[in-house]
Formats: sequence, structure tokens, C-alpha cells
Amino acid sequence: MSALVAVHDVDFAYPGAPVGRRVALANLRLTVESGEILGVIGPNSAGKTTIIRLLTKVVSPSRGEIVFDGVSLAGWSRWELARHVAVVPQDMPAALPFTVEQLVLMGRYPHAPRRFFETPADLAAARAAMAETGVSELARTPVQALSGGERQRVMLARALAQEPRVLILDEPTAHLDLRYQAECIGLLRRINRERGTTVILVSHDLNLAAEVCDRLLLLAAGRVVRVGPPSDVLDAGRLSAVYGCDVTVSDNALTGRPLVQVRWPEPVARGGETGNRA
Repeated sequence: MSALVAVHDVDFAYPGAPVGRRVALANLRLTVESGEILGVIGPNSAGKTTIIRLLTKVVSPSRGEIVFDGVSLAGWSRWELARHVAVVPQDMPAALPFTVEQLVLMGRYPHAPRRFFETPADLAAARAAMAETGVSELARTPVQALSGGERQRVMLARALAQEPRVLILDEPTAHLDLRYQAECIGLLRRINRERGTTVILVSHDLNLAAEVCDRLLLLAAGRVVRVGPPSDVLDAGRLSAVYGCDVTVSDNALTGRPLVQVRWPEPVARGGETGNRA
């Protein structure tokens, strides 16, 4: 595998943010290999969402450089980058005045941004994406009539219609029940394996990331804590320190991948004593 994305010593700070929260990322160094599934994990405010915004040119580094396919991201227009990088956000507005098919067809826009009407090729790509994500029967349904899980699958279909080389997903299973979680992850693995699509998965679900990803990037307070295979990154002591809670890590009996569990604290009774004492 060769590096498709390279992040060189990147800093980013949000203007106008409170002093203690101004620096979102500091000295970020990262490579994303072509064809891999990279998981981005870490507690709230670690910098995960900022990485998505940087990789899609929503914001630009305060210092350092991001390179995509050998070319500095500074030289890409946003619509040109969107032909190669697609994002599935965690949420989307429920009141969008479009049908499912219309929304999925928007994924074709970067391929011809000055065109007003879709081509047969656009329609074929959109319908193939809807079939892959199991939303073909919803094609004529208004977006505002969808459930949260249906909206998530439609947004994935729109991203697939872009035919991207890199697919970035922000909490892709957050609104899905167990069946659709399994189907979503199966689909991502198939896209990665059959199309060679590079996947960047941002998730709070450490066990999902452990099962799906080739490597993990663990962030805390805007800095890289560890990058490597799940078995290396998901260390109990490291996770306990980063997340500020007692964590255990064992091997999943079915897959051999790391299995992360939280040791839930005992309830504290009034007066400071732990509950359930004799």
C-alpha cells in the first residue's frame, strides 16, 4: 500500500474560541494508506471532527500541509476534491425539501458542477448506490419522512454515488439498529475490498473500530496519542488515561480482536460510602 493522504505537522485553532479550547489540533502527523480502513477514535473535543473538516477543505491548517495523492490540498478546489473524497455526516437536516433519489443524485454534482441535468450515467450511479444501501424502495419518499436510520443509509448512498476514492464516515452506525449496523459494516467492508475504496471511520464505538479497522488513530486534546493496529492502540492503561475511566481490554472470543469494556463504578451512597455494603 502507498500513502494516499499525508498530514505533515499540522496545527489548527478555531478563531474566537475560548482560550482553553482554541487549539483543536497540534503537530498532527498522519498517513492514510491507499485501500486501508483507518479508525479515528478519542474522547469528546479530541479533534476528530476537525480532522474531517481539514481533509475536506472546510477549514485550512494554521500551520503545516496536507497532501492528497501527491498534491498539496491547498492546490485543490473543493468541488474537485469532492470527486475523490466523500463524507457521510453523523446527522443531516430532517426537513430537506427533496426526495431520496434527488438527494442521492446530489452526489453526482462534483463530476460536472456546471451541469443542470443528470445524465443516464448519473442515474445509473445513483440507483446502484441506493441498491447497495437498501434504500431503492424509498426513491420517491420525501427526506423529511425518513427515520433516523433511513436518513443515515440515504446519506451513505449519496456518498457512494460520488464514486470516491476516500470515504469518510462520522459515527456511521449511530442511528442504526443492530440489523442495519451489521449490514452497514458489511457494506463498508465490501466497498473497501471490492472497490479498493479507502475508508476513514470516525467513531466513539471502540469495539466497532477494533473489528473493522486496519489501523487506529487515538487522539486526546488535539494531539496524537498512538497510531497503529487495534491490538497495539487499544491498551487498557492507555485508554483509561485518555478517557478518564477504568477500562479493561480482552480478546474477542469470536474474532480475536480487542474487546474494550468499562468497569462501571459502584454507586456512592449519601455520606460517601459505597453502596451494597454489609
